[in-house]
Amino acid sequence: MTPYRNLAGNSGVSAFEIRDDSIEVRFANGVTYLYDYGTPGRAHVEQMKRHARAGRGLSSYISQERPPYAAKSDH
Repeated sequence: MTPYRNLAGNSGVSAFEIRDDSIEVRFANGVTYLYDYGTPGRAHVEQMKRHARAGRGLSSYISQERPPYAAKSDH
């Protein structure tokens, strides 16, 4: 996974992995969520990719938009 740059300095996101049709987001508590084109859909996934690459706004986007996730992992 790629470490999240956290340019605002207060994100709960620690890392992410971008794939063609999905993004995995790992939070500071170690929980990883998968978001893909099936759930929550392409528009959300592409917006999360933009925030992840920019290093800013990913955690805020997830907490405000509350996109459903396709899978959750606790490791």
